[in-house]
Amino acid sequence: MNAQLAQRLEHALGSAVQSAVAVAGGNIATTQRIDLADRRSVFVKTGGNGFLQEANGLRELARAEAIRIPEVLHAEPDLLVLEHIATAPPPADFMANFGRAFAELHQHTTPHFGFVEDNFIGATRQLNVATGNAAEDWPTFYWTHRLEPQTRLAADAGFDLADDMNALARRLPELLAGSEEPPRLLHGDLWSGNFLCDEAGAPVLIDPAVYYGHREADLGMTHLFGGFSAGFYQAYEEAAPLPSGSAERRPLYMLYHVLNHLNLFGGSYAGQARRIMRSYL
Repeated sequence: MNAQLAQRLEHALGSAVQSAVAVAGGNIATTQRIDLADRRSVFVKTGGNGFLQEANGLRELARAEAIRIPEVLHAEPDLLVLEHIATAPPPADFMANFGRAFAELHQHTTPHFGFVEDNFIGATRQLNVATGNAAEDWPTFYWTHRLEPQTRLAADAGFDLADDMNALARRLPELLAGSEEPPRLLHGDLWSGNFLCDEAGAPVLIDPAVYYGHREADLGMTHLFGGFSAGFYQAYEEAAPLPSGSAERRPLYMLYHVLNHLNLFGGSYAGQARRIMRSYL
């Protein structure tokens, strides 16, 4: 750790830095566990973007009191300090407990779709501040704040998906009809790398892209990259059954993340995006 960062941490936390150890933390930010002279250990992220927004998302999730969330100790645009959470191997009932807790998180609602500020999905800006009927109408919000911006980014990178996407946009209200729900608190980017098992065997959510939306959008992301265990989904459904037809709508919600991966990592995701869109046309 360089001396300037150590000085900033000591000023923010009121204790001298004793040691620093690099830890795994994704491919955007640099992450370290810092041990302090007052015997605290903290988790520090630097070198990324959107740390103020990430901190606000973590605080929003914590207010739900449904799942353990790392406490935000300090946040600046280029520095985020969280409590360090010791991890342990998950017990046999971990995923079922996680599913029930995630269902509880989704019980927290608000009148409007979106969030008080835009944030980030990976390194991509995620638009949350809704205007007009996008704040009231989920299909409109999902198009104007999720699918359409990703399509524009893809076009800027040379991937022309406009014909298929515009055709899908015309069908979106019909495809989502019958699943109407109040806006629910969402993690926004839940995959296997964005949760932990703490020392007590309980789930912990990290690295959110928080907004209020349809809970099927949150669950859609969990089906990418191999999906979660059957126990997670069974426990979730028992606690909070999904509207009829959720399995048929699932690829629509996976599409947002496939498009984001296309924009972040390149053309290998273009075919998958086209296949999803054309399956609804």
